[in-house]
Amino acid sequence: MTDHVLVPVDDSDRSTQALEFACREYPDATITALHVLDPGDFYAATGLEGGAMANYDEIQKHHESRADAIFEDARELAAEHGCDLETEQLIGGVSRSIVDYVEEHDVDHVAIGSHGRTGASRILLGSVAETVARRSPVPVTIVR
Repeated sequence: MTDHVLVPVDDSDRSTQALEFACREYPDATITALHVLDPGDFYAATGLEGGAMANYDEIQKHHESRADAIFEDARELAAEHGCDLETEQLIGGVSRSIVDYVEEHDVDHVAIGSHGRTGASRILLGSVAETVARRSPVPVTIVR
């Protein structure tokens, strides 16, 4: 029996589909939407190289504000399916943070969206969904 489903969320259509899947397939389970802020995005957002200083607090606040909007959309979607939704936000590497969350909490299943990368881009960029599926100690459903 699946009691706790983790759904990593971002602002992609695939993560929305993964959340819909979780609500539809596990309506009685606790569903947690997890958004991971990758610190690498903070540095990339500045576009600065060398010794230039940037206001990382502002960049982090921007990413956190975006996460709040993602969570609000996720709550609305879950409510449409009659599900309550818990939310959790972490800062760290995305794949590792998801797997660590699964290991540290009583998660029975992960539903994650696939971004549908194929060919060279998948090889060069890697895939969060693929990494989570390989490293997760619980079953993972990749939603396309």
